[in-house]
Amino acid sequence: MMDSSGHVGRCTPRHMTRLKMAAHLSYGRVVLNNLREAARKELREFLDKCEGSKAIVWDEYLTGPFGLIAQYSLLKEHEVDKMFTLKEGHIPPAEVKNIIFFVRPRLELMDIIADNIRCEHKHHGPPRDFHILFLPRRSLLCEQRLKEQGLLVHFTHIEEYSLDLIPFDSDLMSMEAESAFRECYLENDQTILFSVAKGLMTLQALYGTIPQIFGKGECARLVANMMLRMKREFAGTQNQILPVFDKLLLLDRNVDLLTPLATQLTYEGLIDEIYEIQNTHVKLPPEKFAPKKQNESGRDLSNEPKKLQLNSAEELYAEIRDKNFNAVGSVLSKKAKFISAAFEERHNAKTVGEIKQFVSQLPHMQAARTSLANHTSIAELIKDITASETFFDKLTVEQEFMSGIDTDKVNSYIEDSIAQKEPLINILRLVCMQSVCNNGLKQKVLDYYKREILQTYGYEHILTLNNLEKAGLLKPQTSTRNNYPTIRKTLRLWMDDINEQNPNDISYVYSGYAPLSVRLTQLLARPGWRSIEEVLKMLPGPHFEERQQLPSGLHKKRQQGENRVTLVFFLGGVTYAEIAALRFLSQMEEGGTEYIIATTKLINGKSWIKSMMDKLEPSLF
Repeated sequence: MMDSSGHVGRCTPRHMTRLKMAAHLSYGRVVLNNLREAARKELREFLDKCEGSKAIVWDEYLTGPFGLIAQYSLLKEHEVDKMFTLKEGHIPPAEVKNIIFFVRPRLELMDIIADNIRCEHKHHGPPRDFHILFLPRRSLLCEQRLKEQGLLVHFTHIEEYSLDLIPFDSDLMSMEAESAFRECYLENDQTILFSVAKGLMTLQALYGTIPQIFGKGECARLVANMMLRMKREFAGTQNQILPVFDKLLLLDRNVDLLTPLATQLTYEGLIDEIYEIQNTHVKLPPEKFAPKKQNESGRDLSNEPKKLQLNSAEELYAEIRDKNFNAVGSVLSKKAKFISAAFEERHNAKTVGEIKQFVSQLPHMQAARTSLANHTSIAELIKDITASETFFDKLTVEQEFMSGIDTDKVNSYIEDSIAQKEPLINILRLVCMQSVCNNGLKQKVLDYYKREILQTYGYEHILTLNNLEKAGLLKPQTSTRNNYPTIRKTLRLWMDDINEQNPNDISYVYSGYAPLSVRLTQLLARPGWRSIEEVLKMLPGPHFEERQQLPSGLHKKRQQGENRVTLVFFLGGVTYAEIAALRFLSQMEEGGTEYIIATTKLINGKSWIKSMMDKLEPSLF
């Protein structure tokens, strides 16, 4: 828990070597570079089909994820001269032979494309070839929409670009399907699960058959079934590749509804909670960064957000990203002393050789100094928030709920927050957390919260409350038995004794709470799920194990000290704190397992709840 001095939690230790950390990063980097190269190859092949100069019209949502696969230089090599954002009306003028629409398979986007084509014809522009590239799947419904409007015949190529898994970092892949959880659990639309299965088949084509598949949850079972069916369909065409992954673990998000609701307390988690990381980039308030500057027109540049890329390619960020925020200050302080001492070395350089050596190290030292300045500024921005009474009070309530205190009655902090009209998402996160930790709320408590929320924030939010109930986040208690205390004790989800500076347990990422999803992953590796069979039955959905037959001669002969590699796939989203906890397990000396993480979407509590929100629009009649 955070104290009044602004300390965010009470976290734990890391017994690992930097060498092992570097090995983990480089291993994952090789895996994901291959995936990125396969995606680029598919893109090049499509662009080469559209002969001549090209303009790409982008579905705006895709530009961020796509930037992680291909830079503009690659597009330019294949005669892409212009790029525009998809919007209604006329496509901006461009002297190109081909117009290519890069879009998700959404009906509303087909209507905008249709409007673009009609405007082109109306203005009698130069003759052009039109093409559509659907990401990640071609859609017959979308094509039918264009056909109904008499425009399908105007397209030369209509293809799909199966960009299922996008490499985000050396050990992290995401599909960035923003409504995956909503589609699976609210709309009963399982299209995304087919894309997951296809993505996993692509991985197996690149890195060999995964011998063991474990899973927990309804969606996990469906994905495994699809994979096994696809494997049977391609029987006889198995690749002769030595498997890279030893296990695949498929986890439904609704098996662990609690974790995303809690405030993440790692450095990267807090950046995401407060400023939202989008496709490895974050926009930050400018005041803590560079001194005031003006551009040529005299406009004050200090008012523009500071945009930074955050990934493991930056040495300092790789070191601090997964630490509890309370442990970050001391690392930054040590780094500042080290850099300062390195720059002082110039006074000791006497000979030409020594001066030459110092000059050769200068670019790296200057980059390190810039990196330190940036992260010191970010840490100050975060500290301003975590040191506030508001943050402390909210975190106290969260940690009381997670440790099982006062979950069965109306909470006075939530009452006061509603009365003060705190942001609705903050209220919903806390009410849902209380419901999950109590296995549902007593009917009178639930009715009271609903009434207060609707009267304060408006009756249009009744659909949102209904969605949260349907997803299992906000529900009435249907039995007198609350399984959460049993699950919490058996899986050791709440730890009182934690060390934030040098963690020895995954609970450091939430300052006491161990993410249930990651604890299940940890126990699967050792001693195995049979030891927690009863608890698994209390959690939603089936748990299962499947074995895939490997071609003869491809059974892995493990070298002494060589780690097993497990791919953990979160269906419905994963938080940065969960990712940090899995990296912590990878780095534990006695762990024996390295984890590569994949997900349908990188989420935090705010973005997750937002994806389930609907407003009841007033009727026109």
